[in-house]
Amino acid sequence: METRISIQETPESGRDARVHDQWMREAVELGHRGMAENGGGPFGAVVVTGGKIVGRGWNQVTSLLDPTAHAEVMAIRDACRALQRFELRGCELYTSCEPCPMCLAAAYWARVERLFYGCTRGDAAGAGFDDEFIYQQIPLEPAARSLPMTPICRESALRLFDEWKNNPDKTPY
Repeated sequence: METRISIQETPESGRDARVHDQWMREAVELGHRGMAENGGGPFGAVVVTGGKIVGRGWNQVTSLLDPTAHAEVMAIRDACRALQRFELRGCELYTSCEPCPMCLAAAYWARVERLFYGCTRGDAAGAGFDDEFIYQQIPLEPAARSLPMTPICRESALRLFDEWKNNPDKTPY
């Protein structure tokens, strides 16, 4: 049975809406398939460029025993491998749910051009995936966060940045 996903009305043409719908359907199906295989939570994502999917991901946190194996991160990793580059300029990310802070940061670091999502973070919270506490922690000063954070060995660590700045062979990102 095919699931029909409808996106919010946008100024885009009907053809574009159908294409967006197609990619979101694929993201939702990946989330469903991963969940059915007991791989992790109900999340799926695809990376699209040039009218084709170049990266797929689904939540694999519990199957890989990896708290970073979220659908968006897995799709970004897959797309970067497929395209043989560490950034995704010119690509769009379709994800079954509004990204958590980690996945949102990954999308920014990957430099995706646009992101489409199905459910909201409120919907995710209603299903037991509440990341609101992370959003609340981010703007706090490190010393005020609930995760104890202690700066140490700054001078040693700063030498890494000096080496980076002075390395003529570095690959900037």
